[in-house]
Amino acid sequence: MRRSDREIREAERIDAIISSCHCCRLGFCDGKDAYIVPLNFGFCSEGGKRAFYFHSAKEGRKIELIARNGHAGFELDTGYALKTGETACSHSARFQSVIGNGTVSFVEEAAEKETALRLLMEHNTGRADWEFTPAMLDAVCVFRLDVEEIACKEHL
Repeated sequence: MRRSDREIREAERIDAIISSCHCCRLGFCDGKDAYIVPLNFGFCSEGGKRAFYFHSAKEGRKIELIARNGHAGFELDTGYALKTGETACSHSARFQSVIGNGTVSFVEEAAEKETALRLLMEHNTGRADWEFTPAMLDAVCVFRLDVEEIACKEHL
């Protein structure tokens, strides 16, 4: 990271910044094209390893790219605010951001699917007491990104 003075390294702080984000953008390589998609997410962090969970329809470009490549980059950001200055070049911005990459795989097992959907709902609603019927679990595609590299930056 070029600006090491803005780097966040503490795992708890990184997790707190991730928790404050509402959208995770996944970036896939599709031949010569990049395909970037904003998604709702849930995540877990245990033993120094992080995983993001996502839900989707069972078909589409994103699903094809996961099946073909099994790898994606990700980006989350929060807290953006313009800091004005006297000149154009003295303007700046406040923000917190997290970027990285990892392997992406489909979640097939019902218990993990249910856990993933609970994490997703808890992150987005603050509630973890959701119930999912077998039909609900079968109707949705769930996939997970296991983080391989992560970097977190803050400018206040």
